Amino acid sequence: MSTHKRYRQGQILNLLAQVPVANQDALRRQLVRRGLRVTQATLSRDLRELKLVKTSEGYRPLNAVAEEPPALASITRAVGEFLVDVRPAQNLLVLKTPPGGAQPLAAAVDAEHWSEIAGTLAGDDTVLIITPSRSARAALEKRLRGLLR
Repeated sequence: MSTHKRYRQGQILNLLAQVPVANQDALRRQLVRRGLRVTQATLSRDLRELKLVKTSEGYRPLNAVAEEPPALASITRAVGEFLVDVRPAQNLLVLKTPPGGAQPLAAAVDAEHWSEIAGTLAGDDTVLIITPSRSARAALEKRLRGLLR
């Protein structure tokens, strides 16, 4: 696979993860905004190779259409599956995950609505939890470590 094709297909996946795209023409226009000019034939081929299908919510991976929408992971399951390391820093708690694990872990943490948490930020493999105080951070850290057992 050429580097340009790999990049183009990566941009298609990134775009579809960010916004719903209703049809190929809308997808083509979005790619043009990103500096990628593609023909309809190339776009059709890319969609087929990426196994993307058109749904009422826009293009999605074929396997995501076949499955039920995933339920929000319970905190116990998310911690057990994604949490690799916990690093305290004053009133902050940094959670390390494998690549791609930060979003589901942060979503599970947010779903708990714990009073110790002022907010969360998630990247690819890191979740930053902001707490109002060091004592709140310590209590949250203890709670999370308890879920690992």
